[in-house]
Amino acid sequence: MIEELVTAGLTLGSVGAVYVAAAARVVKQYERGVVLRLGKLRSEVRGPGFTMIVPFVDRLQKVNMQIVTMPVPGQEGITRDNVTVRVDAVVYFKVVSAADAVIRVEDYRFAVAQMAQTSLRSIIGKSDLDDLLSNREKLNQGLELMIDSPAVEWGVTIDRVEIKDVSLPETMKRSMARQAEADRERRARIINADAELQASKKLAEAAKEMADTPSALQLRLLQTVVAVAAEKNSTLVLPFPVELLRFLERAQQPAPPSQEQQPSLPSPELFAQLQKLLSQPQQQLARAEEPSAESAAESSPAPSYESASEPKRSVQSAPSMAEQSLREQLPPVPEPFDPDSGGSKSGQV
Repeated sequence: MIEELVTAGLTLGSVGAVYVAAAARVVKQYERGVVLRLGKLRSEVRGPGFTMIVPFVDRLQKVNMQIVTMPVPGQEGITRDNVTVRVDAVVYFKVVSAADAVIRVEDYRFAVAQMAQTSLRSIIGKSDLDDLLSNREKLNQGLELMIDSPAVEWGVTIDRVEIKDVSLPETMKRSMARQAEADRERRARIINADAELQASKKLAEAAKEMADTPSALQLRLLQTVVAVAAEKNSTLVLPFPVELLRFLERAQQPAPPSQEQQPSLPSPELFAQLQKLLSQPQQQLARAEEPSAESAAESSPAPSYESASEPKRSVQSAPSMAEQSLREQLPPVPEPFDPDSGGSKSGQV
C-alpha cells in the first residue's frame, strides 16, 4: 500500500513538473508577451519576468520593444531636374503596441522595409539634386512622415530616418567639380581685387604723406635695400624712378626735322683754332715786309723786290700746309668760314 502511494506521488510529481515546464515562460525586460488562447487574443499583455500559460492551449509570442535599425537598400531614381541618382537610407523604428504588431500586420519588419523603399523613391522624384546634397534635414522629415503614417496602425512608430549616401554619375561629379572650382576662383579674384583696392587707397595716402616730406621716399628706399640684403641674396635690385625712364626715352627719340635744313656748323672751339691759323700768315707777312723795307732804302730797288718776293713765297707756302692738315682734321666748314677764301684774302692783303 505504501509503495503504491509512493509511486502515485512520484507520478503526480513528475506530471506536475512536466506541466510546469511546459507552462512556464520567461519574458525579457525589453520584450512583451502576447498570449493567444485557442487563436483568440488575450487582452492582457505579459510583461517582463516569469509567467505561466496553459500548455497546448495558449501560445505566447514575444515582441521586441527595442529600437530597430533597418538599412534601406539603395534606390535609383531620377530627380526633378532630370539627374539619375542612387540613394540609400537608414530607418530607426520601435514597436509601441505589441498586440497590434502581432495582429494587424503579418511581419511588421518587412512592412516597414517596403514602405521605406517606396517612400525613398517618391522623395527622390520630388526633390532636386541640390536638395539631396545640401537640404537633407527637410528630406529626412518628409521620409519620416511618409513612413510613419501607415506604420501607426501596425503598432510601430518611426523614430528617425536618415539619408545615408547619394551616389552620382561620374560625368555629373566632373561637372560639379568644375563648377565648384570656377566658384572658388571667382571668389579668389574678388578677394584679390578687394585687397588691391584697399592697398591702392593706402598707397595713395602714403604718397600724399611722402609728397610733403620728400626725404621719406629716400628712407623707404633704404629700408627696402636693408630688407632685401637681409635675405643674403647675391643680386640686389634697386627701384628705378619711372620719371627718369620716361626722360631717357624722350631723349632717345630723334628731333622732328625743321622746314629749312640748316647747315651743320663746327663748334666754337674749332672756329677759334681756324681763326688762329688764318691770322698767323698775316702776322708772318707783316714781319717779313718790315726788313724788306729797310733793305730797300739801303740797296737798289731791284734786289729789294727779289728779297721781298722770296719771303712772300715762303709765307704763302706755310698757310697752305696748315690748311691741308686742318682740312683733314676738321669737318667741312660752311662758305662764310671757308679756309681757302680766307687764305686768298690774307694773300691779297
